[in-house]
Amino acid sequence: MAEPLVTHRGGCHCGAVAFEVDAPARLTVSECNCSICRMSGFLHLIVPRNRLRLLRGADALTDYRFNTGTAQHLFCRRCGVKSFYVPRSNPDGYSVNLRCLDRATVTEFTIEPFDDNDRAASEARVRDRSRT
Repeated sequence: MAEPLVTHRGGCHCGAVAFEVDAPARLTVSECNCSICRMSGFLHLIVPRNRLRLLRGADALTDYRFNTGTAQHLFCRRCGVKSFYVPRSNPDGYSVNLRCLDRATVTEFTIEPFDDNDRAASEARVRDRSRT
């Protein structure tokens, strides 16, 4: 039986971007070792697209794409924080940075490795997370 969903609030450092995301209170997130995730410390909470609601800041977001161009990295143009983005592994959903969530609604979290050096196997493990 799936855990009930709660509404988590999050955003960027300066507050220009704010969002809500529906996910369990106990979270499983991925820590990727690719170049951008390793450098930024992003912890991935992958959710279906319909579970993330942008409350403000659409005009503050800018995007960055590299390599295959599939991932749409969305950054606040004021403070530079990437609170969420469209990941290459789940282009039909979003990856939310656990570090950008208000911890009041997170009861616990587990970090699983995502090995970019074995991308096919890692993607297979997280592929269904963006499906409703």
